[in-house]
Amino acid sequence: MPPLTFQLLKTDGLARLGKVTTPHGTFDTPMFMPVGTQATVKGLTPQMVEDCGAKIILGNTYHLALRPGPDIVAEMGGLHRFMDWPGSILTDSGGYQIFSLASQRKITDRGASFRSHIDGAMLELTPESAVDIQEKLGSDIAMVLDECPPGLAEPEVVRDAMRRSILWAKRCQDAHRRADQVQFAIVQGGLNPQWRVECAEALTKLDFPGYALGGFSVGEPTEAMLSVLGEATAALPVQKPRYLMGVGKPEDILAGIARGIDMFDCVMPTRNGRNAQALTWAGPLRVRNATHKRSDLPLDPNCSCYTCRRFTRAYLHHLFHVDEMLGPTLLSLHNVHFYLDLVSQARTAIHEGRYASFLHDNLVRWQPSTYNQQSDKETT
Repeated sequence: MPPLTFQLLKTDGLARLGKVTTPHGTFDTPMFMPVGTQATVKGLTPQMVEDCGAKIILGNTYHLALRPGPDIVAEMGGLHRFMDWPGSILTDSGGYQIFSLASQRKITDRGASFRSHIDGAMLELTPESAVDIQEKLGSDIAMVLDECPPGLAEPEVVRDAMRRSILWAKRCQDAHRRADQVQFAIVQGGLNPQWRVECAEALTKLDFPGYALGGFSVGEPTEAMLSVLGEATAALPVQKPRYLMGVGKPEDILAGIARGIDMFDCVMPTRNGRNAQALTWAGPLRVRNATHKRSDLPLDPNCSCYTCRRFTRAYLHHLFHVDEMLGPTLLSLHNVHFYLDLVSQARTAIHEGRYASFLHDNLVRWQPSTYNQQSDKETT
C-alpha cells in the first residue's frame, strides 16, 4: 500500500469531499490543520488538539532544524513520538521562513542562505537539505522547498521564483529516500493565473502524490487571491489532494473549499486566542471588551468545545485582565475547535449537496457590520 492515498468521494459544484490515508491514520477532507510550528500547537496539549477533532497537524522544518535539531528528533523516535501526536503530520519546508527573512537572506538556484533569527548564525537551506531534515523528522507529508515571493512583487521576481520552485521541486524529488513519507509540490506564480497554470502543469508532469498552492496570503488583497485561486486550483490533478498554504480567515477557508481546495492551515486560531479574540459563528468576539465583564454567556452558544461548555465570558474576561495563562489556553482551545467544526460542517454540507447555501449563509452572517458589533465597546 502506498504511504498516502486519496479518495474523492463526492463533489458539490467544485467543493470536494474526500479521504486521505497516511501511515498515521485517515482524515476526511476538507480538513484544517492546526499549526504546531515548534512541535507544539501553542498553549494546548496534544490531547486537547485531538479532542477538538484534529487528525493532522503541521510542523515547520526551519524552526525544528534550529531547535532542537533534526538529529535529536530522530534520536527521540521521530516527531510523532517526540511530541506525542498520534495522527498525521505535515511539515512545511521552510520556504515561507525564507520569505519572511527577506532582509537577512540571499537566494540562488543552489538554495537560500540566511541568518538565524535566534543567534544570527549563517545558515543554508537547499532542496536536498530540506528533504534530509524532514526525513529525519519523520513527518507523513513533506513539502518541497519553494521560493515564496511577496504578494505584490514585481513580475520578474514572481516569474523567477516560479522557475526556481519548479527546479527545486525536481531536486527534492530526486533526493527523496524515505518510503513512508510523501512529498507535496508547491505551485507558485503570484497573481498571474497564466503563470499559476504553467507552474501547475510543470509540477504535474513530475507526478507528486499531492499539490499545494503557495504564495497566497502574503500581502495581497483577499479579492486578488480569490480571483486567481479558482484557475490555479483547476489546473491541479483531480485525483490528488490540494492544499492551500497559510490560509486563513474562516471566510477564506470556505471560499477555498468552494474552489476545490482540500487542506488548509493557519496560525490564526492560536494567535488570536493568545490575543483575547474568539472566533465564533457570529463573527470575532473581543473578550477584553467591557461588555463581557458581567456576561454569563458562553463564547458561542452554538459551540460544544470545553471552553464554551464550562466557562462564561465574564470569567474569560477576568483571566485576560489579570494576565492568567489559562485565558489564552481556553480561547486557543475554542478557536481550534471552531476551525475544525467549520470544516466538519462544510463536509456535511457537501455530502448533502447544499454547500452553496452553507457558504452564502455564513458569508452573510460574517459581514463587516457583524464584526463591528462584536468589538464596539471600550476595554476596561
